[in-house]
Amino acid sequence: MQTHEVFNQANPLLGHNVADDRTLLDGLLREGAGWATDEVNDLGILAGTEKVQDWGRLANENPPILKPYDRFGHRIDDIEFHPAWHDLMSTAVANGLHGSPWSDDRAGSHVARAAKFYVWSNVEAGHTCPISATYAAIPALRDTPELADTYEALLSNRLYEPGLKAPLSKAGLLATMSMTEKQGGSDIRANTTRATRQFDGSYLIVGHKWFTSATMADLYLALAQTDSGVTCFLVPRVLPDGTHNNIRLMRLKDKLGNRSNPSGEIEYENAIGWRIGEEGRGVPTIIKMVNMTRLDCLIGAASGMRRGVTQAAHHATYRKAFGSYLIDQPLMRNVLSDLAIESEAASLLMMRLAGAHDRSTRGDKAEAEFLRLALAVGKYWICKRWPAHAAESLECFGGNGFIEESQMPRLFRESPLNGIWEGSGNVAALDVLRAMNKSPQTVEAFFAEVELAGDEPSIARTVREIRVELADVASAEVLARRVIEKMALVLQASLLVRQGHQAVADAFIATRLNGDRGSVYGTLPRSVDFAAILDRVTPKV
Repeated sequence: MQTHEVFNQANPLLGHNVADDRTLLDGLLREGAGWATDEVNDLGILAGTEKVQDWGRLANENPPILKPYDRFGHRIDDIEFHPAWHDLMSTAVANGLHGSPWSDDRAGSHVARAAKFYVWSNVEAGHTCPISATYAAIPALRDTPELADTYEALLSNRLYEPGLKAPLSKAGLLATMSMTEKQGGSDIRANTTRATRQFDGSYLIVGHKWFTSATMADLYLALAQTDSGVTCFLVPRVLPDGTHNNIRLMRLKDKLGNRSNPSGEIEYENAIGWRIGEEGRGVPTIIKMVNMTRLDCLIGAASGMRRGVTQAAHHATYRKAFGSYLIDQPLMRNVLSDLAIESEAASLLMMRLAGAHDRSTRGDKAEAEFLRLALAVGKYWICKRWPAHAAESLECFGGNGFIEESQMPRLFRESPLNGIWEGSGNVAALDVLRAMNKSPQTVEAFFAEVELAGDEPSIARTVREIRVELADVASAEVLARRVIEKMALVLQASLLVRQGHQAVADAFIATRLNGDRGSVYGTLPRSVDFAAILDRVTPKV
């Protein structure tokens, strides 16, 4: 008698097109980037291969190693990576996920990049940090045109060249931001790092940064105090003459997730930097970079939701329990459908915001006003929803999902990060209030977008409720999360009515706006069209 026969186990989800996602592909066409459909599909096919999925696993299981000294005792402040990291980075850069859209005049170039970022994030999230930071650095760098003229072409070039070299000697560059300090966190005006101007126009920077991600980048956008206040500086790790700048990598952070990305503590010991923008105007300058990473936080969370539900649906398609496949069992269909609704609403919002971002970069003021508020609302909500979504997706595997080999624990550990990155929930919520107070026109732009859904009664009722709560200025801060949640839900509902699948739109409105559900996933009403919803998230292998 055989004691060990393997059966009733789902095969790993490999060999599928990660971009086989109607919400994503329809959004490409609608938001003006239909020309990139083949590119997105090609990247999706590559992302689904066993080879590339293994790159993600290996990069995560073999985190970067800090090398402060060489074998002879010289200070080098370098980082060593597993080869899989470089494979991931090279592919991302070659596909223009970093700064390339800023040098691409085609309408929709930022939408195409967002779609690719969504697809490629499916493989491994950690390496997308330097990709995102490089993309985000260019608008900030443009505050000093001579610096932008020097570095922008290299930040947008589709050639990846790792290693410590003089920036202008490399084929391509990566950038990151360096602003968080022990005593301040998100309160960057409390920073103590100091910059002193030199006779040649450069600055000497002295101070400690508590958290700088992607520390292997070529260029740091760092904040430091001058006599005029917080100022932004470009600080290269290697100076133009090839000598190493006085940037000390003290240690790499031992993080919950995002382990392939080297986040570290650094010290500037009279490091040389060049001012970006005016002295005392560092916060507005760095906010330009922060706003770009905010969109990527939302994209990454939407991508994580999509990965979670497709992995769960694939497992349920091939796993039997009590005589039938899980996906055919009513309660599991309810859980998977609930996860699918959340994922599709997130992806639809992501594509709409990517379109608004693309058009606002080309001077569309109406889209810029909509984006200012909608992006802050969307980033808060989608990133808040991802951890619960990841946990439920993992649970669909049962005990198998709790095992590292399933890759679901990696997804789960990653899920809280995007809600913290670029400003945690309260910071994001307060930014929404700030936008409302400073730019009231953004509120009307937001509701004008929502009201494009027409006379759908549940949406109209929710808009009225939000307006009443917004009128209560005295309670604005204490109610901020409550109001922003409703704003996010009503915007998603409006987009689903206009652009989504009817079965998803109906289920979303019934459950998210009208409350016809319980407190956890899998509590949808029996009226939901489960078959139509599940068909949209079950991978075709």
